[in-house]
Amino acid sequence: MFKSVVVGTDGSATASEAVRQSIDLARKVGAKLNLVSAFEPISNQRLRDESRGAPEDLQWMINPREDVDATLSEAAKSAKEADVDVETFARQGDPADAILDVAEEQGSDLIIVGNRGMTGAKRFLLGSVPNKVSHHAPCSVLIIRTT
Repeated sequence: MFKSVVVGTDGSATASEAVRQSIDLARKVGAKLNLVSAFEPISNQRLRDESRGAPEDLQWMINPREDVDATLSEAAKSAKEADVDVETFARQGDPADAILDVAEEQGSDLIIVGNRGMTGAKRFLLGSVPNKVSHHAPCSVLIIRTT
């Protein structure tokens, strides 16, 4: 059925529900789970300022993707506890592009996204991760009702 599944997360409640359901599906079909999270670049000046305020032994942890790494680690922990093979991907840039890129790179046969942002006129004005993924995916897409 499915051998490689991609799911994106930003740590929100709706994304966490999509991750939870992705873990359940991957466990049931024996698929590898690829967790993706995107981040925006942070200026070097801001990173330096934050480092100065941190204890010296913790300064190495301050980087442009620290929040994303924590989000991915938490989701990966849940997958491992469910005995699911999991790999994480932190990508700079647009979340939908990150999901699509990982799906293509990993040869995934399923992308799972939450439905948040799919309803109403806003999807036409602002765009949304599920909308963009569903239109540009290199494989099947499963849209999970998370709201």
